[in-house]
Order: sequence, then structure tokens, then C-alpha cells
Amino acid sequence: MKIPAPVVQALRKRELAKTGHDLKPGILVLRHAGIELEGDLFDTMIAHYVIDGDARHRLDLLSENYLGYTLLEVDEQQKKKTQELFPDAERIKDRSVEAADVALQLQKKFEPIVSEPHCHKLFYEVEIPLIRVLADMEFEGIALDVPFLERYSAEMEKDIQKLKDEIFREAGCEFNLESPKQLGEVLFEKMKIPYEGKKTKTGQYSTGEEILTSIQKEYPIAGKILEYRGLVKLKSTYVDALPQHVHPRTHRVHTTFNQAVAATGRLSSTNPNLQNIPIKTERGSEIRKAFIPRDRQHVLLSADYSQIELRLVAAMSKDENLLQAFKDGLDVHAATASRLYNVPLEMVTREMRSNAKMVNFGLMYGMSAFGLAQRTGMTRSEAAAIIQQYFTQFPGIKRFMDEAIEKARKQGYAETIMGRRRYLPDINSKNATVRGFAERNAINTPIQGSAADMIKIAMIRIHRQFEKKKLRSKMILQIHDELVFDVRKEEVEEARAIIEEHMKNALLLEVPIVVDIGIGNNWLEAH
Repeated sequence: MKIPAPVVQALRKRELAKTGHDLKPGILVLRHAGIELEGDLFDTMIAHYVIDGDARHRLDLLSENYLGYTLLEVDEQQKKKTQELFPDAERIKDRSVEAADVALQLQKKFEPIVSEPHCHKLFYEVEIPLIRVLADMEFEGIALDVPFLERYSAEMEKDIQKLKDEIFREAGCEFNLESPKQLGEVLFEKMKIPYEGKKTKTGQYSTGEEILTSIQKEYPIAGKILEYRGLVKLKSTYVDALPQHVHPRTHRVHTTFNQAVAATGRLSSTNPNLQNIPIKTERGSEIRKAFIPRDRQHVLLSADYSQIELRLVAAMSKDENLLQAFKDGLDVHAATASRLYNVPLEMVTREMRSNAKMVNFGLMYGMSAFGLAQRTGMTRSEAAAIIQQYFTQFPGIKRFMDEAIEKARKQGYAETIMGRRRYLPDINSKNATVRGFAERNAINTPIQGSAADMIKIAMIRIHRQFEKKKLRSKMILQIHDELVFDVRKEEVEEARAIIEEHMKNALLLEVPIVVDIGIGNNWLEAH
């Protein structure tokens, strides 16, 4: 489809503001047609996301809820076509005209709200500029070493078969490992392993992770089954699936970054989901070897915030002891353990540090004494004593948590440093379970949401500096607290300095911000 010259001129005209719903895919479609969308943007999907992050932001729902208008129906086949990486504009033009009209009407509804003080900066200085940053990242994509994944897949297949044989040998028979019914019968009837769980609605034994984990110390077959499941999932979800996402035209993987999904402000990614590649296991982290620079003139650079959420807790709670540990550059988990167990820093054992780390991160997410006991092997009374000691040693954190809940009770929402709100209608619920969930969100939202805002601000500033300096290096991935770049070898030092400066100074906090930077010929090497 040939776009008329006056339309192209209008799209490229910087003086003309552009309004739409979910503008990023449109920016990419136009770019592949050789047209850059210029001018100020107003995205009604992003506006509604800033107004109410927990709500659904689909255009058809917003049209019905705010305008009382029902969009034309689109069949499933047409819907799939509009979700292609490089869709044909001819096929989607009718729907696009209607969507543009509805978006313009929604803008009139949303503009006064996002212009309010608590929304203005977040919308106009963070979320809207981020649209172009994410569009550029999706356009660039990342190179994938497909032969490596093929070799790795074959290697994993051998390991899976070996585990399978070991399981059958211990069970004394062969059976369908993918069948929970057969597995339950083998474990709890044939092998006579004591079963303490509840049966499923159909009367079967439960063979979920929780049940198998609880018996694996006494019955090693359960641990092998868990390992088998983990390998099968890793192979099918990533090792075998990733090559299918290499685009035939660009020969790169183009993940889609979802800007309006997580209520906390965090980005997610789909097609493929790169946020969930497991990195805590050796097998999982090996997958990162498959992500490589675009050519021999480039290297991958990974920049990762160090313990950013815990540093934000220190900054927001103003707890003197936690702040001091960070200012002194101590191993904060070891420093915490030293206070919890009342021993000198050099006497802290690996187990003490591990328990302290569990408390440091767990309390942010509402972990109870019962939860700590389950994770560490302590008794519940020991876990309760550790938590009590933690709040004694770090009174600012306890005060911060209590005030976050109280503030949410009064206001009905929790808030990040940048003013991102998460509404918590259940914060005053009479149901203790429901209320407890809202209270945990009241504590967690300012922490996780501020971390999300922080990395978004860093991304925008780094992107601008790269453009200003006319660097050929590109930002290509954002994974939680980490940014990944395809960097020209001759630009490494300049790019590194820009990245570190803007990640460290995205938000001015009382606590030192540390950014770990690595460089390599694949993502694992860089990380």
C-alpha cells in the first residue's frame, strides 16, 4: 500500500502532535515503510496505564467505558494479522481509522487527568518518551547463535534420557513420566512412599513441586523427577523455542516489550519472553551464551543495578544502620547477619549470611515467620525471633513498613517516588487474607515501582545521549534491573561512561547506587 505524500509529510512533521492507542507497533510499521513518526505523542493506552495500572487498557474496553461506543468486531484471523512484526498496512487500515478516531476522543477524557501534579511528570517525562526507546530496542533486536542452541538441545536430550533411565531404575518399572496419574500410582502405591497431601478432585495423588520437594530428602527419586521436569521445560520453552523467533528478514530476535502490563511499572516481554530465562541454575544461565553481538565489530555490554530494591528501602526508610552499611561499601547481607546474630562481621558464616539475605528481601514481600522457617529450615519460633531482632536492629525499616500500610489505608493507594499510584481497594477489607495481600502491595509497590521508574529514566537518558553523541552502539534489552547493549568496540569506553552515569543518577537518593558492568562476546560472558 502506497501512503499518499501529504500523509507522509504530516507523519514526519515535528510541529504536529500525534495521538493514538498503543503507538509503539504503529511506529515500527511506519519505520519499516521508511517513515519516522515525528512530533509530540499522546498514547491513550499509556495514559490509562498511568491513571490506573491495575485496570485493563484495551481500546475496546476504554471505548465502551469512557465513550459508550462499541468498536467494530475483528475476527481472530484478522487479529493475528495485525499482531505480526511487519504487518501489511492495507489489511489493517479500516480498523486503524476507527481506532485513531476513538483514541482522539479518549485523549480529551484522559488529558486533564494525566496533567494533574501526581501524573504529569510520570506520564510526560517517563512513560511517553519511553515509547520511542522501546520501539528502537524492538527494531534492533538481538542476534542469536542458533547452532549453539542446536548443540545444547542435543546435549540436554541425552541428560533428560539419562535421568529418565535413573528414575525408571529406582521405580522398578517404566511409565509415562508426563502423566501425573501414573507417577502418583508409582510413587505412593508401588513404592509405598507415605503420602501426606490432599488428593485432587478426580481422586488422584498430587505430584506437584511442593509434594515432591517435601519428600526428596528421604526419597531421591522425587529430586530426580523435579530435575527431569526442569530440564524438559528449559529445553522446550527456551532452547528449542528461541530459534523459531529468529525473524527471516532480519535474522534477529525481536522481543516485544510490554509497557502497560505490570501495575508496579515494571516492563515485561513477550514473543519471546526474555524476562523469565532462568539464571540461578547453571543449565538456565547457559542459555545466555546464545545471545551474541551483531557482528565482529560489536560486543555485548551488560549493566546491572546491584541490590537496587534494598538500596531503595534504605533510602526511603532512612534507616541509619542499613544506610551506613551501604555507605561503608559492606556486604550488606553479611552486615545484616552480624547484627542479627550479634557476632563480628568476620565471624559471619555462610548460613548466617544466607538467612540474613532471606530476611532482607523476604520482608519486602510480606514474608512471615512461617515463610522464613520454611525457606531456611529454622523452627517457627527461631524465625520469629530473627524477624523481631531484625526490626530491633533496623527500626527505620519497621517504621517505613507500618507507615506505608497506614498511608495506603488513608489514601486508598500506594505510591512510588515518581508518583506512580497503585490503588488498593482491599486495604481496609475485613477479610484478613484479602487485606494482608493489599498490605503487602502497600509495602512492595513503593519499592519495586520506584526501581521500575528508575531504570526507565536511565533508559531514556542513555538513549538520548547515544543519539546526541551519534554513537552507533544500541540498547537492545531490558531484563528486570539489567540493561543489555550492542556496543561498537571503538565506542566501549564512551558508551560505558554514559551508561554508568545515567543509571547511577536516574534518581537522586541518599544511598550509593552501584552498577555492575560486564563486557563479552555473549550475554553470559558480559553478565
